[in-house]
Amino acid sequence: MPKLSQFSFPKDRLSGRELMVVAALALILIFVMPSLLPGFRLDLLHRYLALAIVALGIDLIWGFTGLLSLGHGIFFALGGYAIAMHLKLQVPATASSSLPDFMSLYGVTELPWFWYPFYSFTFAVAAVVLIPALLGALLGYLVFRNRIRGVYFSILTQAAIIVFYNFFNGQQKLFNGTNGLTDFQTLLGFPVRNAQTQYWFYVLTVIFLALAYLLCRWLTMGRFGRLLVAIRDDEARVRFSGYNPTSYKVLVFAISAALAGIGGAFFTLRTGIISPRAMDIAFSIEMVIWVAVGGRASLIGAVLGALLVNFARSLLSEQFADIWLFFQGALFLIVVLALPTGIVGWLRTEAPNLIAKLLGRPQPLATYPELEFDPEVQYEREVLEQEGK
Repeated sequence: MPKLSQFSFPKDRLSGRELMVVAALALILIFVMPSLLPGFRLDLLHRYLALAIVALGIDLIWGFTGLLSLGHGIFFALGGYAIAMHLKLQVPATASSSLPDFMSLYGVTELPWFWYPFYSFTFAVAAVVLIPALLGALLGYLVFRNRIRGVYFSILTQAAIIVFYNFFNGQQKLFNGTNGLTDFQTLLGFPVRNAQTQYWFYVLTVIFLALAYLLCRWLTMGRFGRLLVAIRDDEARVRFSGYNPTSYKVLVFAISAALAGIGGAFFTLRTGIISPRAMDIAFSIEMVIWVAVGGRASLIGAVLGALLVNFARSLLSEQFADIWLFFQGALFLIVVLALPTGIVGWLRTEAPNLIAKLLGRPQPLATYPELEFDPEVQYEREVLEQEGK
């Protein structure tokens, strides 16, 4: 297992330079990339930026807190279903029924009671965040209060996603079963499929990604961030120090679930569909792979990993339609085995030494800087060298 020193952790303050970099990247994504990328590539970028929000939540719960969740597809799908239910209730005035179109196919004559609040856009937006967060808090409390962690926690999250997948997959009358919710028409009176509307969805996705990054950055700073790392590395010592790890883990898990719900909502607005396939186990495992490739405990690594892995998958599937899955699997194995701390971790630790070696510059010793220049240490080193001669 990688040591604590192998990971790079945020500083205790959010500097003005970092805020400027985040703002600059957001402006580039909003104003520059739409003019540089063709429509298809911009569509992919939009989707992957939504997935990057999910990756930040995964990094928060796994990279910093050490809880490997393999069931975040639940929260992703719930966020998507929340906004999709509101969209399906925007029935055109010319429609023969005020019910969502799929309900009439299954003989439903009255809207289910829990659909009524989703007529409100405000309620739907709140549900995107609160339903995944509350479910995450409930599941987290039930699991963490019994001190379940490690591989057992991962197995439980997989079991949970199987339960939710089977439930949504079998509810044709309530959620259209395996077909999911699709064919959205309007949102606040604006046509969902319109290019201008989609551009504003893209802008909102970029803004919420930046806000999600700043939120995770703020959470991982200072005492709270160090406590999360302490829980990851030695939970028993944290408990003996007078802290209650359960409450912290429940809070972080709820925030991570909320981020997954937000990502699912924006992904649904872009793709125009949400179905139980979002709760597929393989998709939840892919979320973990994004963070592993980009770099655990590195928020920028989570975003970078989500973008790189998904764009690589898209390009490989275009060039090698029949065998692209083999290339994708090989890529994951190479990155994980050769770069255990991810791309960002390698860039921060190994890349500077490699560049210095290629340039012929002396490499720093793997010790504290004070010892390298301590006169007593230098004197002892000279004595040992003379004795060796």
